[in-house]
Amino acid sequence: MLSSVDFSGRPFHFIGIGGIGMSALAYVLLDRGLPVSGSDLRSSHITERLRSLGAQIFIGQDASNLDHYQVRAQLAQPVAAGANVVTLPAPVKDLPQVICSTAINPTNSEYRAALELGCPIFHRSDLLAALIREYRSIAVAGTHGKTTTSSMISYMLYNAKLDPTVIVGGEVKAWQGNARIGRGEYMVAEADESDGSLVKFAPYIGIITNAELDHPDHYSDLDQVVQTFQTFASQCQVTVGSIDCQTVRDRIPPNITYSLDPATKADYTVDQIQYAGDGTTARVWERGQVLGEIKLRVLGQHNLSNALAAIAVGRLIGLEFSTIAAAIAPFEGARRRFEHRGDFNDILFIDDYAHHPSELRVTLEAARLQAGKQSPRRRVVAIFQPHRYSRTQTFLAEFAESFGDADVVILSDIYSAGEVNTGEISGQILADLVATHHSCVHYQPSLPAMGDFLNKLLVPGDLAIFLGAGNLNQIIPDVMAAQQRVEKAAS
Repeated sequence: MLSSVDFSGRPFHFIGIGGIGMSALAYVLLDRGLPVSGSDLRSSHITERLRSLGAQIFIGQDASNLDHYQVRAQLAQPVAAGANVVTLPAPVKDLPQVICSTAINPTNSEYRAALELGCPIFHRSDLLAALIREYRSIAVAGTHGKTTTSSMISYMLYNAKLDPTVIVGGEVKAWQGNARIGRGEYMVAEADESDGSLVKFAPYIGIITNAELDHPDHYSDLDQVVQTFQTFASQCQVTVGSIDCQTVRDRIPPNITYSLDPATKADYTVDQIQYAGDGTTARVWERGQVLGEIKLRVLGQHNLSNALAAIAVGRLIGLEFSTIAAAIAPFEGARRRFEHRGDFNDILFIDDYAHHPSELRVTLEAARLQAGKQSPRRRVVAIFQPHRYSRTQTFLAEFAESFGDADVVILSDIYSAGEVNTGEISGQILADLVATHHSCVHYQPSLPAMGDFLNKLLVPGDLAIFLGAGNLNQIIPDVMAAQQRVEKAAS
Protein backbone atom coordinates (compact mmCIF):
# COMPACT_ATOMS: atom_id res chain seq x y z
CA MET A 1 0.00 0.00 0.00
CA LEU A 2 1.34 3.41 -0.95
CA SER A 3 1.87 5.96 1.82
CA SER A 4 2.25 8.89 -0.60
CA VAL A 5 0.92 9.85 -4.00
CA ASP A 6 2.95 8.44 -6.89
CA PHE A 7 3.38 10.66 -9.96
CA SER A 8 5.84 8.32 -11.72
CA GLY A 9 3.30 6.75 -14.09
CA ARG A 10 0.96 4.70 -11.95
CA PRO A 11 -2.71 5.20 -12.96
CA PHE A 12 -5.28 7.25 -11.06
CA HIS A 13 -8.97 6.43 -10.69
CA PHE A 14 -11.37 9.11 -9.33
CA ILE A 15 -14.66 8.17 -7.70
CA GLY A 16 -16.71 11.28 -8.41
CA ILE A 17 -14.47 12.68 -11.13
CA GLY A 18 -17.06 15.23 -12.26
CA GLY A 19 -16.94 17.21 -9.01
CA ILE A 20 -15.56 20.70 -9.25
CA GLY A 21 -12.52 19.93 -7.08
CA MET A 22 -11.90 16.40 -8.30
CA SER A 23 -12.07 17.31 -11.98
CA ALA A 24 -9.46 20.05 -11.58
CA LEU A 25 -7.02 17.53 -10.13
CA ALA A 26 -7.76 15.04 -12.91
CA TYR A 27 -7.10 17.77 -15.47
CA VAL A 28 -3.64 18.43 -14.03
CA LEU A 29 -2.77 14.72 -14.05
CA LEU A 30 -3.89 14.32 -17.65
CA ASP A 31 -1.61 17.15 -18.68
CA ARG A 32 1.27 15.25 -17.09
CA GLY A 33 0.49 12.29 -19.33
CA LEU A 34 -0.65 10.08 -16.47
CA PRO A 35 -3.38 7.43 -16.98
CA VAL A 36 -6.66 8.76 -15.54
CA SER A 37 -10.05 7.11 -15.22
CA GLY A 38 -13.04 7.98 -13.10
CA SER A 39 -16.75 7.73 -12.49
CA ASP A 40 -19.58 10.12 -11.82
CA LEU A 41 -23.32 9.80 -11.32
CA ARG A 42 -24.09 11.69 -14.51
CA SER A 43 -22.42 13.05 -17.61
CA SER A 44 -21.64 16.77 -17.74
CA HIS A 45 -19.59 19.25 -19.71
CA ILE A 46 -16.86 18.65 -17.13
CA THR A 47 -16.73 14.87 -17.65
CA GLU A 48 -16.88 15.33 -21.41
CA ARG A 49 -13.96 17.73 -21.28
CA LEU A 50 -11.92 15.18 -19.32
CA ARG A 51 -12.93 12.44 -21.75
CA SER A 52 -11.74 14.56 -24.68
CA LEU A 53 -8.37 14.89 -22.96
CA GLY A 54 -7.95 11.12 -22.64
CA ALA A 55 -9.65 10.14 -19.39
CA GLN A 56 -11.73 6.97 -19.30
CA ILE A 57 -15.11 8.04 -17.90
CA PHE A 58 -17.76 5.77 -16.38
CA ILE A 59 -21.28 7.04 -15.75
CA GLY A 60 -22.55 5.58 -12.49
CA GLN A 61 -20.53 4.56 -9.45
CA ASP A 62 -20.33 0.79 -9.53
CA ALA A 63 -17.82 -1.89 -8.61
CA SER A 64 -17.69 -2.91 -12.28
CA ASN A 65 -15.83 0.34 -13.07
CA LEU A 66 -12.76 -1.36 -11.64
CA ASP A 67 -13.23 -4.59 -13.63
CA HIS A 68 -10.31 -3.61 -15.85
CA TYR A 69 -8.00 -3.90 -12.84
CA GLN A 70 -9.83 -6.98 -11.56
CA VAL A 71 -9.12 -8.69 -14.91
CA ARG A 72 -5.47 -7.88 -14.51
CA ALA A 73 -5.54 -9.59 -11.14
CA GLN A 74 -7.25 -12.67 -12.58
CA LEU A 75 -4.68 -12.88 -15.35
CA ALA A 76 -2.07 -13.67 -12.73
CA GLN A 77 -1.78 -17.42 -13.41
CA PRO A 78 -1.96 -19.99 -10.61
CA VAL A 79 1.41 -21.56 -9.91
CA ALA A 80 2.32 -24.70 -7.99
CA ALA A 81 3.89 -24.33 -4.58
CA GLY A 82 4.49 -27.84 -3.36
CA ALA A 83 1.10 -29.43 -2.71
CA ASN A 84 -0.65 -26.11 -2.83
CA VAL A 85 -1.72 -23.90 -5.71
CA VAL A 86 -1.48 -20.16 -5.13
CA THR A 87 -2.50 -17.20 -7.24
CA LEU A 88 -0.03 -14.40 -7.60
CA PRO A 89 -1.55 -10.97 -6.96
CA ALA A 90 -1.67 -8.32 -9.63
CA PRO A 91 1.56 -6.36 -9.84
CA VAL A 92 1.31 -3.37 -7.50
CA LYS A 93 2.04 -0.97 -10.34
CA ASP A 94 -1.09 -2.17 -12.18
CA LEU A 95 -3.45 -1.19 -9.37
CA PRO A 96 -4.71 2.41 -9.63
CA GLN A 97 -4.39 5.06 -6.98
CA VAL A 98 -8.02 5.72 -6.10
CA ILE A 99 -8.98 9.30 -5.28
CA CYS A 100 -12.12 10.05 -3.25
CA SER A 101 -13.71 13.08 -1.69
CA THR A 102 -15.55 13.30 1.62
CA ALA A 103 -18.79 12.96 -0.36
CA ILE A 104 -18.04 9.28 -1.06
CA ASN A 105 -19.72 7.06 1.50
CA PRO A 106 -17.68 4.05 2.75
CA THR A 107 -20.56 1.81 1.63
CA ASN A 108 -20.16 2.98 -1.99
CA SER A 109 -19.76 -0.21 -4.08
CA GLU A 110 -16.96 1.25 -6.21
CA TYR A 111 -15.07 2.29 -3.08
CA ARG A 112 -15.58 -1.18 -1.58
CA ALA A 113 -14.25 -2.79 -4.77
CA ALA A 114 -11.14 -0.59 -4.60
CA LEU A 115 -10.52 -1.74 -1.01
CA GLU A 116 -10.96 -5.39 -1.94
CA LEU A 117 -8.53 -5.05 -4.84
CA GLY A 118 -5.96 -3.53 -2.51
CA CYS A 119 -5.77 -0.20 -4.33
CA PRO A 120 -4.07 2.62 -2.48
CA ILE A 121 -6.85 5.07 -1.60
CA PHE A 122 -6.28 8.79 -1.09
CA HIS A 123 -8.54 11.66 -0.18
CA ARG A 124 -8.59 14.42 -2.82
CA SER A 125 -6.79 16.66 -0.32
CA ASP A 126 -3.84 14.24 -0.24
CA LEU A 127 -3.41 14.64 -3.99
CA LEU A 128 -3.78 18.43 -3.78
CA ALA A 129 -1.27 18.58 -0.91
CA ALA A 130 1.24 16.61 -3.00
CA LEU A 131 0.82 19.05 -5.89
CA ILE A 132 1.13 22.07 -3.59
CA ARG A 133 4.52 20.79 -2.48
CA GLU A 134 5.79 20.79 -6.06
CA TYR A 135 5.22 24.52 -6.70
CA ARG A 136 5.72 27.91 -5.13
CA SER A 137 2.12 27.60 -4.11
CA ILE A 138 -0.50 30.14 -3.10
CA ALA A 139 -3.38 28.49 -1.21
CA VAL A 140 -6.58 30.45 -0.55
CA ALA A 141 -8.56 29.45 2.53
CA GLY A 142 -11.50 30.97 4.35
CA THR A 143 -15.13 30.25 5.05
CA HIS A 144 -16.31 32.59 2.30
CA GLY A 145 -14.70 34.05 -0.79
CA LYS A 146 -12.21 31.27 -1.53
CA THR A 147 -13.27 30.68 -5.11
CA THR A 148 -13.46 34.32 -6.12
CA THR A 149 -10.19 35.24 -4.38
CA SER A 150 -8.25 32.27 -5.77
CA SER A 151 -9.68 32.93 -9.23
CA MET A 152 -8.78 36.62 -9.02
CA ILE A 153 -5.22 35.86 -7.90
CA SER A 154 -4.90 33.32 -10.72
CA TYR A 155 -6.23 35.87 -13.21
CA MET A 156 -3.74 38.45 -11.92
CA LEU A 157 -0.78 36.09 -12.35
CA TYR A 158 -2.07 35.00 -15.75
CA ASN A 159 -2.38 38.59 -17.03
CA ALA A 160 0.98 39.46 -15.48
CA LYS A 161 2.53 36.75 -17.71
CA LEU A 162 3.62 34.56 -14.81
CA ASP A 163 1.91 31.51 -16.38
CA PRO A 164 0.44 29.94 -13.21
CA THR A 165 -1.00 26.50 -12.70
CA VAL A 166 -4.50 26.84 -11.26
CA ILE A 167 -6.76 24.49 -9.27
CA VAL A 168 -9.86 26.31 -8.04
CA GLY A 169 -13.46 25.56 -7.12
CA GLY A 170 -15.07 27.51 -9.91
CA GLU A 171 -14.83 27.81 -13.67
CA VAL A 172 -13.10 30.90 -15.04
CA LYS A 173 -13.83 32.19 -18.53
CA ALA A 174 -10.20 33.10 -19.29
CA TRP A 175 -9.16 29.43 -19.31
CA GLN A 176 -12.59 27.87 -19.79
CA GLY A 177 -12.55 25.73 -16.69
CA ASN A 178 -11.62 25.18 -13.07
CA ALA A 179 -8.01 24.28 -13.78
CA ARG A 180 -5.18 25.64 -15.86
CA ILE A 181 -1.75 24.20 -16.62
CA GLY A 182 1.07 26.72 -16.51
CA ARG A 183 4.80 26.42 -16.89
CA GLY A 184 5.61 29.09 -14.32
CA GLU A 185 6.74 28.53 -10.75
CA TYR A 186 3.42 29.47 -9.10
CA MET A 187 0.35 27.36 -8.45
CA VAL A 188 -2.85 28.87 -7.06
CA ALA A 189 -5.11 26.44 -5.21
CA GLU A 190 -8.38 26.76 -3.36
CA ALA A 191 -7.92 25.23 0.09
CA ASP A 192 -11.15 23.92 1.63
CA GLU A 193 -11.74 23.76 5.38
CA SER A 194 -15.12 22.01 5.21
CA ASP A 195 -13.87 18.54 6.22
CA GLY A 196 -10.73 19.49 8.14
CA SER A 197 -8.35 18.56 5.31
CA LEU A 198 -7.00 22.13 5.24
CA VAL A 199 -4.40 21.03 7.81
CA LYS A 200 -2.63 18.95 5.14
CA PHE A 201 -1.50 21.96 3.11
CA ALA A 202 1.85 23.71 3.51
CA PRO A 203 2.03 26.42 0.81
CA TYR A 204 4.43 29.29 0.29
CA ILE A 205 1.60 31.83 0.76
CA GLY A 206 -1.64 31.09 2.58
CA ILE A 207 -4.59 33.47 2.43
CA ILE A 208 -7.36 33.44 5.04
CA THR A 209 -10.33 35.53 3.94
CA ASN A 210 -12.42 34.95 7.09
CA ALA A 211 -13.31 32.22 9.57
CA GLU A 212 -16.85 31.26 10.55
CA LEU A 213 -18.73 28.10 11.38
CA ASP A 214 -20.24 26.96 8.08
CA HIS A 215 -20.11 23.15 8.26
CA PRO A 216 -21.83 21.99 11.46
CA ASP A 217 -21.88 18.50 9.97
CA HIS A 218 -18.11 18.39 10.59
CA TYR A 219 -17.37 20.99 13.30
CA SER A 220 -19.19 21.21 16.61
CA ASP A 221 -18.31 24.86 17.21
CA LEU A 222 -16.20 27.81 16.03
CA ASP A 223 -13.28 26.78 18.22
CA GLN A 224 -12.76 23.66 16.13
CA VAL A 225 -12.85 25.76 12.95
CA VAL A 226 -10.26 28.14 14.41
CA GLN A 227 -7.95 25.26 15.33
CA THR A 228 -8.02 24.08 11.72
CA PHE A 229 -7.12 27.54 10.40
CA GLN A 230 -4.43 27.97 13.05
CA THR A 231 -2.77 24.72 11.99
CA PHE A 232 -2.95 25.77 8.33
CA ALA A 233 -1.46 29.20 9.13
CA SER A 234 1.42 27.63 11.07
CA GLN A 235 2.36 25.57 7.99
CA CYS A 236 2.43 28.49 5.54
CA GLN A 237 5.66 30.37 4.98
CA VAL A 238 3.63 33.60 4.87
CA THR A 239 0.00 34.15 5.82
CA VAL A 240 -2.15 36.95 4.42
CA GLY A 241 -5.44 37.62 6.16
CA SER A 242 -8.40 39.94 6.44
CA ILE A 243 -8.56 41.61 9.84
CA ASP A 244 -12.07 42.81 9.05
CA CYS A 245 -12.90 39.34 10.38
CA GLN A 246 -12.52 39.54 14.16
CA THR A 247 -11.76 35.84 14.42
CA VAL A 248 -8.85 36.13 11.99
CA ARG A 249 -7.61 39.30 13.68
CA ASP A 250 -7.72 37.99 17.24
CA ARG A 251 -7.14 34.26 16.92
CA ILE A 252 -5.28 33.64 13.64
CA PRO A 253 -3.10 36.72 13.35
CA PRO A 254 -1.60 36.79 9.82
CA ASN A 255 1.84 38.02 8.79
CA ILE A 256 0.36 40.44 6.25
CA THR A 257 -3.02 42.06 6.86
CA TYR A 258 -5.68 43.74 4.75
CA SER A 259 -8.86 45.60 5.64
CA LEU A 260 -11.52 47.86 4.14
CA ASP A 261 -11.23 50.10 7.21
CA PRO A 262 -8.17 52.40 7.30
CA ALA A 263 -8.57 52.73 11.08
CA THR A 264 -7.36 49.15 11.50
CA LYS A 265 -3.87 50.14 10.32
CA ALA A 266 -3.74 47.04 8.14
CA ASP A 267 -0.84 46.60 5.73
CA TYR A 268 -3.26 47.04 2.81
CA THR A 269 -6.37 49.14 2.98
CA VAL A 270 -8.57 51.45 0.87
CA ASP A 271 -10.37 54.76 0.92
CA GLN A 272 -12.29 56.93 -1.57
CA ILE A 273 -14.50 53.89 -2.25
CA GLN A 274 -17.30 54.12 -4.77
CA TYR A 275 -19.65 51.16 -5.07
CA ALA A 276 -21.85 51.15 -8.17
CA GLY A 277 -24.01 48.83 -10.19
CA ASP A 278 -21.30 48.36 -12.81
CA GLY A 279 -18.29 47.97 -10.55
CA THR A 280 -16.20 49.45 -7.74
CA THR A 281 -13.38 51.98 -7.57
CA ALA A 282 -11.09 52.69 -4.60
CA ARG A 283 -7.74 54.17 -3.69
CA VAL A 284 -5.31 51.58 -2.29
CA TRP A 285 -2.82 52.13 0.52
CA GLU A 286 0.22 50.00 1.35
CA ARG A 287 1.62 50.48 4.85
CA GLY A 288 0.71 54.16 4.94
CA GLN A 289 1.67 54.97 1.35
CA VAL A 290 -0.75 55.47 -1.55
CA LEU A 291 -0.31 52.87 -4.28
CA GLY A 292 -2.98 54.14 -6.66
CA GLU A 293 -6.53 53.46 -7.80
CA ILE A 294 -8.19 50.17 -8.68
CA LYS A 295 -11.27 49.68 -10.81
CA LEU A 296 -13.16 46.40 -10.48
CA ARG A 297 -15.92 44.89 -12.56
CA VAL A 298 -17.05 42.61 -9.74
CA LEU A 299 -19.56 44.17 -7.35
CA GLY A 300 -19.77 44.85 -3.64
CA GLN A 301 -17.55 45.32 -0.63
CA HIS A 302 -16.82 41.60 -0.31
CA ASN A 303 -15.18 41.64 -3.75
CA LEU A 304 -13.22 44.77 -2.90
CA SER A 305 -11.89 42.82 0.09
CA ASN A 306 -11.03 39.89 -2.18
CA ALA A 307 -9.16 42.31 -4.45
CA LEU A 308 -7.09 43.55 -1.49
CA ALA A 309 -6.03 39.95 -0.84
CA ALA A 310 -4.91 39.67 -4.46
CA ILE A 311 -3.04 42.99 -4.24
CA ALA A 312 -1.24 41.84 -1.08
CA VAL A 313 -0.15 38.63 -2.81
CA GLY A 314 0.93 40.48 -5.94
CA ARG A 315 3.06 42.90 -3.98
CA LEU A 316 4.57 40.08 -1.92
CA ILE A 317 5.81 38.31 -5.05
CA GLY A 318 7.22 41.55 -6.49
CA LEU A 319 4.60 42.87 -8.92
CA GLU A 320 4.27 46.59 -9.52
CA PHE A 321 0.93 48.02 -8.44
CA SER A 322 0.23 49.28 -11.96
CA THR A 323 0.62 45.69 -13.23
CA ILE A 324 -1.70 44.37 -10.52
CA ALA A 325 -4.38 47.02 -11.13
CA ALA A 326 -4.36 46.42 -14.88
CA ALA A 327 -4.39 42.65 -14.41
CA ILE A 328 -7.42 42.43 -12.11
CA ALA A 329 -9.53 45.20 -13.67
CA PRO A 330 -11.16 42.97 -16.35
CA PHE A 331 -11.86 40.08 -13.94
CA GLU A 332 -15.55 39.10 -14.16
CA GLY A 333 -15.66 36.48 -11.44
CA ALA A 334 -15.93 32.71 -11.53
CA ARG A 335 -18.89 30.70 -12.70
CA ARG A 336 -21.79 30.65 -10.20
CA ARG A 337 -20.34 33.69 -8.40
CA PHE A 338 -22.83 36.42 -9.32
CA GLU A 339 -22.79 34.92 -12.80
CA HIS A 340 -24.94 36.67 -15.40
CA ARG A 341 -26.85 33.90 -17.13
CA GLY A 342 -28.96 36.00 -19.49
CA ASP A 343 -31.36 38.89 -19.98
CA PHE A 344 -34.77 37.99 -21.45
CA ASN A 345 -37.97 40.02 -21.47
CA ASP A 346 -35.94 42.68 -19.62
CA ILE A 347 -35.41 40.26 -16.72
CA LEU A 348 -31.81 39.84 -15.63
CA PHE A 349 -30.93 36.29 -14.50
CA ILE A 350 -28.05 35.78 -12.05
CA ASP A 351 -26.72 32.54 -10.56
CA ASP A 352 -24.78 32.54 -7.29
CA TYR A 353 -23.38 29.82 -5.03
CA ALA A 354 -24.23 31.68 -1.77
CA HIS A 355 -25.49 29.20 0.81
CA HIS A 356 -24.51 30.67 4.22
CA PRO A 357 -26.29 33.64 5.84
CA SER A 358 -23.18 35.84 5.54
CA GLU A 359 -22.89 35.01 1.85
CA LEU A 360 -26.57 35.68 1.23
CA ARG A 361 -26.33 39.13 2.79
CA VAL A 362 -23.32 40.32 0.79
CA THR A 363 -24.58 38.78 -2.45
CA LEU A 364 -28.00 40.41 -2.13
CA GLU A 365 -26.29 43.68 -1.24
CA ALA A 366 -24.45 43.42 -4.57
CA ALA A 367 -27.73 42.59 -6.31
CA ARG A 368 -29.31 45.69 -4.80
CA LEU A 369 -26.36 47.75 -6.07
CA GLN A 370 -26.94 46.48 -9.57
CA ALA A 371 -30.72 46.82 -9.38
CA GLY A 372 -30.50 50.37 -8.07
CA LYS A 373 -31.57 51.78 -4.72
CA GLN A 374 -33.86 54.53 -5.93
CA SER A 375 -36.70 54.73 -8.43
CA PRO A 376 -36.68 53.65 -11.15
CA ARG A 377 -35.06 50.44 -10.02
CA ARG A 378 -35.25 46.74 -10.69
CA ARG A 379 -37.11 44.49 -8.29
CA VAL A 380 -34.68 42.01 -6.66
CA VAL A 381 -36.27 38.56 -6.65
CA ALA A 382 -34.23 36.19 -4.45
CA ILE A 383 -34.77 32.49 -5.16
CA PHE A 384 -33.02 30.42 -2.51
CA GLN A 385 -32.50 26.68 -2.07
CA PRO A 386 -31.23 25.91 1.46
CA HIS A 387 -28.26 23.52 1.46
CA ARG A 388 -28.02 20.74 4.06
CA TYR A 389 -30.40 20.11 6.97
CA SER A 390 -27.57 20.60 9.50
CA ARG A 391 -26.64 24.05 8.16
CA THR A 392 -30.25 25.20 7.89
CA GLN A 393 -31.00 24.08 11.44
CA THR A 394 -27.84 25.59 12.92
CA PHE A 395 -28.27 29.00 11.28
CA LEU A 396 -32.05 29.17 11.19
CA ALA A 397 -32.27 32.57 12.90
CA GLU A 398 -29.46 34.03 10.79
CA PHE A 399 -31.02 32.80 7.54
CA ALA A 400 -34.32 34.39 8.53
CA GLU A 401 -32.68 37.83 8.64
CA SER A 402 -30.52 37.51 5.51
CA PHE A 403 -32.93 38.74 2.83
CA GLY A 404 -33.25 42.43 3.65
CA ASP A 405 -32.02 43.59 0.24
CA ALA A 406 -34.57 41.47 -1.66
CA ASP A 407 -38.01 42.71 -2.68
CA VAL A 408 -39.37 39.19 -3.08
CA VAL A 409 -38.07 35.97 -1.48
CA ILE A 410 -38.92 32.49 -2.75
CA LEU A 411 -37.61 29.41 -0.97
CA SER A 412 -37.52 25.79 -2.07
CA ASP A 413 -37.20 22.73 0.10
CA ILE A 414 -33.76 21.85 1.47
CA TYR A 415 -31.11 20.24 -0.75
CA SER A 416 -29.87 17.35 1.42
CA ALA A 417 -26.34 16.95 0.00
CA GLY A 418 -26.54 13.36 1.21
CA GLU A 419 -27.70 14.13 4.74
CA VAL A 420 -30.58 12.18 6.30
CA ASN A 421 -33.78 14.15 6.87
CA THR A 422 -34.69 13.77 10.54
CA GLY A 423 -37.89 15.77 10.07
CA GLU A 424 -36.78 18.55 12.42
CA ILE A 425 -36.32 21.21 9.73
CA SER A 426 -37.76 21.93 6.29
CA GLY A 427 -37.87 24.63 3.66
CA GLN A 428 -41.41 25.48 4.79
CA ILE A 429 -40.24 26.07 8.37
CA LEU A 430 -37.49 28.37 7.11
CA ALA A 431 -39.90 30.22 4.81
CA ASP A 432 -42.30 30.82 7.68
CA LEU A 433 -39.49 32.24 9.81
CA VAL A 434 -38.20 34.46 6.98
CA ALA A 435 -41.75 35.79 6.65
CA THR A 436 -41.56 37.16 10.19
CA HIS A 437 -38.82 39.53 8.95
CA HIS A 438 -39.87 40.08 5.35
CA SER A 439 -43.18 41.16 3.84
CA CYS A 440 -43.10 39.10 0.62
CA VAL A 441 -42.07 35.47 1.04
CA HIS A 442 -43.19 32.42 -0.94
CA TYR A 443 -42.44 28.71 -0.60
CA GLN A 444 -42.34 26.21 -3.47
CA PRO A 445 -41.61 22.61 -2.42
CA SER A 446 -40.09 21.33 -5.66
CA LEU A 447 -38.02 22.63 -8.55
CA PRO A 448 -40.78 22.07 -11.15
CA ALA A 449 -43.21 23.99 -8.92
CA MET A 450 -40.60 26.71 -8.50
CA GLY A 451 -40.17 27.05 -12.26
CA ASP A 452 -43.93 27.30 -12.86
CA PHE A 453 -44.28 29.87 -10.07
CA LEU A 454 -41.46 32.04 -11.44
CA ASN A 455 -43.00 32.06 -14.90
CA LYS A 456 -46.08 33.68 -13.37
CA LEU A 457 -44.28 35.96 -10.89
CA LEU A 458 -41.44 37.53 -12.89
CA VAL A 459 -42.11 40.75 -14.78
CA PRO A 460 -39.97 42.98 -17.00
CA GLY A 461 -37.46 44.94 -14.96
CA ASP A 462 -36.84 42.19 -12.39
CA LEU A 463 -33.42 41.03 -11.30
CA ALA A 464 -33.87 37.31 -10.55
CA ILE A 465 -31.02 35.89 -8.51
CA PHE A 466 -30.81 32.13 -7.88
CA LEU A 467 -28.96 31.32 -4.66
CA GLY A 468 -27.62 28.07 -3.24
CA ALA A 469 -25.02 25.33 -3.53
CA GLY A 470 -27.42 22.61 -4.66
CA ASN A 471 -29.21 22.01 -7.95
CA LEU A 472 -31.55 25.02 -8.03
CA ASN A 473 -29.71 26.49 -11.02
CA GLN A 474 -30.91 23.58 -13.19
CA ILE A 475 -34.21 25.40 -13.66
CA ILE A 476 -32.64 28.65 -14.90
CA PRO A 477 -32.50 27.65 -18.61
CA ASP A 478 -36.20 26.71 -18.66
CA VAL A 479 -37.26 29.89 -16.86
CA MET A 480 -35.17 32.00 -19.24
CA ALA A 481 -36.61 30.15 -22.23
CA ALA A 482 -40.15 30.88 -21.03
CA GLN A 483 -39.36 34.58 -20.74
CA GLN A 484 -37.70 34.55 -24.15
CA ARG A 485 -40.94 33.18 -25.64
CA VAL A 486 -42.90 35.98 -23.95
CA GLU A 487 -40.43 38.50 -25.32
CA LYS A 488 -40.75 37.15 -28.86
CA ALA A 489 -44.55 37.02 -28.67
CA ALA A 490 -44.65 40.68 -27.66
CA SER A 491 -42.35 41.84 -30.48
